[in-house]
Amino acid sequence: MKKLIAIFVAVSLFTILTAASCGGSGGTSGTGGNAGTSVHMGAVNFVQPSVTISKGSSVNLINDVAVLHIISNGSWVDNVAKPAKESTAPTVNNVSISSAGQSLTVGPFNTAGTYHLYCSVHLNMNLTVIVQ
Repeated sequence: MKKLIAIFVAVSLFTILTAASCGGSGGTSGTGGNAGTSVHMGAVNFVQPSVTISKGSSVNLINDVAVLHIISNGSWVDNVAKPAKESTAPTVNNVSISSAGQSLTVGPFNTAGTYHLYCSVHLNMNLTVIVQ
């Protein structure tokens, strides 16, 4: 039984480290009309779960802790991750952020509307971006 638990822990650790090392270019880096609005990420949540920005602006996601976040378009609904492609949203597809101080710029958001980003690692970690 101890051997089975050790194998499970080793496989879990390998999976997490592999996911963390796959970060990168899935998100979009923007230089929209405005410098961007910062949204901080805690250990298991967006500190500000909703942000309102102007058309042409970007959102800068800043990791405040050394915890893995994997950010994508979509949201958690009733405790189920729901990836989504919002036609006019910048594409963010499984971008890993794991170091304290690391950031991701998403945007620009060029069309007015409501957009959703979520962390697939942390249950109910949703961000709503309202573009006016």
